Amino acid sequence: MKQSELKKKIKGLICVAVLVIAVQYAQAQEYKTGVGLLVDVGDGSAWVGPHVKHFFNPNSAGEFGLLFANHVTILDAMYQYHQPIQDAPGLQWYLGLGGLIAFPKYGDTYFGIVPAAGLDYKLQNIPISVFFDWRPKFMIHEYDNNFVAARFGLGLRFILNN
Repeated sequence: MKQSELKKKIKGLICVAVLVIAVQYAQAQEYKTGVGLLVDVGDGSAWVGPHVKHFFNPNSAGEFGLLFANHVTILDAMYQYHQPIQDAPGLQWYLGLGGLIAFPKYGDTYFGIVPAAGLDYKLQNIPISVFFDWRPKFMIHEYDNNFVAARFGLGLRFILNN
């Protein structure tokens, strides 16, 4: 066997190995980035706005949102740890922790700490993801701190890339 033929075969084997690894990775992670609408509801109020979720690896994601409520603009960010649910393709559970900064039209800026526990489902063969979670808030304000347990997030995302 000539050296040039051997090089071609080695290159071919490397390409096949890279392809197999890429397919395995793509199967482990349902999507990489999605953008959509987040609705955060509970305790008599609703926060609504655009958000983006990006997976850094199959188990770690960041979620970022810009939400609008009654005379308040909210900027939030959260880290989420994901795990697939066995025998349920596209369905994952996740735990998250993040924070928010609220900019009220009237009054002082305040902060919040936001844990989350939820489900994320990527529809099969359609670039759509839906999610539902429980996301209580620990609100930190100069004059008053409070805990709001009854807050839930739900939304829809368009998947930009698998």
